[in-house]
Amino acid sequence: MRKLFFVLILITLAACSSDETTSNQGTELGETPVNTLDFSDILNINFNSLLNYSEQYIPVYITKDNLPANNLITNEGATLGRVLFYDKNLSVNNTISCASCHKQEFAFGDDDAVSTGVNGVTGRHSMRLINTRFSDEVQFFWDERANSLEEQTTMPIQDHIEMGFSGENGDLSFNDLIAKLETTSYYPDLFNFAFGSTEISEVRIQNALSQFIRSIQSFDSKFDTGRLQANNNGQPFTNFTDQENQGKQLFLQPPSFDNQGIRTSGGIGCAGCHQAPEFDINPISRNNGVVENANGIGTDFTNTRSPSLRDVVKANGESNGPFMHTGTSNNLTAVLNHYNSIEINGNTNLDPILRPNGNGQQLNLTQVEIDAVIAFMQTLGGTEVYTDEKWSDPFIN
Repeated sequence: MRKLFFVLILITLAACSSDETTSNQGTELGETPVNTLDFSDILNINFNSLLNYSEQYIPVYITKDNLPANNLITNEGATLGRVLFYDKNLSVNNTISCASCHKQEFAFGDDDAVSTGVNGVTGRHSMRLINTRFSDEVQFFWDERANSLEEQTTMPIQDHIEMGFSGENGDLSFNDLIAKLETTSYYPDLFNFAFGSTEISEVRIQNALSQFIRSIQSFDSKFDTGRLQANNNGQPFTNFTDQENQGKQLFLQPPSFDNQGIRTSGGIGCAGCHQAPEFDINPISRNNGVVENANGIGTDFTNTRSPSLRDVVKANGESNGPFMHTGTSNNLTAVLNHYNSIEINGNTNLDPILRPNGNGQQLNLTQVEIDAVIAFMQTLGGTEVYTDEKWSDPFIN
C-alpha cells in the first residue's frame, strides 16, 4: 500500500512538471513554440508562419552578393523591415513612407519624375530597389553619398524635404522619431521579435530596413529562363527570338571606334557599365552624360550610379517609371538616343567608355538595332516582384 502511495505521488509530480513545461513553451515538447504576437487589427502578418525572406532561390550564375556578415537576412528582421518600409509614421506628419517613393507596382521605383516629400519635391528621381543585394556597388544614391545600404536607409528619414526628421531649422530630430516608435503599439514587440529586446535604435532601424530591401529580388524573367539553359551570357538563348538575341549581342559586345569616336563595328557596349547577368552598375563607372538637374536649372556632374537594369521595364515593355536621375522620360528609345550621340560639353567626370579616343561616342544606331536592344531589355523583366505578398503593404488600412 505504501509503495502504491509513493507511485501515485511520483505520477502526480510528473504530470505537474509536464503541464508547467507545456505552459512555459506554449506548445507540446518538441514542437515549434507558438508566437504570442497578434496585431491582426493593424497588420496582415501571420507571426506564427512568417513569409520566406532568408532562404529565397538564387540562380547558380548569380555570383555578386553584397550581403554583410553582420546583417544577414532573417525572416524576423525582414518582417520588421517590411513594416517600417510601409509605415507613414516614419515621416513627421504621417503622410510619407519609404514605399511612397519606391512602389511595388513599379519595381520599387517611382512613376513620378521626382518624388514628393513632406516639404516639397526631391532633387532627383527615386532609384528602383530591385536586386540591390546582387551588385558589386555598395554605395547608394545617384551621387554615391551613402557608403552602404544600411547608411542610406535612414538618410531620407533625416532629410528635411523627404520625411522631415532632420533635427535642423526647427525640424524634429531622429531621436524624436525613436520616441514616437517607442510609443507606437506594435514596435516594441516587433523589435523584440527581430532583435531579442524592445530597444529601438537607428542601427536596428537601418538593419531591419536593409534586410527587407536586400530581400527584394527578381530572377524569374525570360532572360533567366534562357540563361539557365545556356553555358554563358553570350551564347544565343534558345527561348529568345532572333531579335532578342540580336539585342543581347549588341548589349554585351563592345564597339570599335575610329579616331573620331564613331562606331565602325561591334555592339554598343552597354555591358561595360551594366554587367550581365546581374546587370548591376560597375562601381568604377563615372557620369553617363546626363548632367542636367531634375528641375532643368544648372548642371550636375556628380551622378555616377544607377540601379540594376533588371525590371527597368516590365516584360510587356511598360516602363517602371521615368529613367535617369532627372526622370525626364520613360521611353527607352530616348535613352538609346542619348547614348547614340554623347556630347562632352565640359563634362570632366564623363565615363571614359563614353569618350573613345577623347571624343563623345557616336554609335550610329539603326532603327533595327534600337528595336532589338529594346526587345532584349524587356526580357529582363520578371513577374513575381510586382505581386509577391512578402514585399507588399502589410497594413490593414
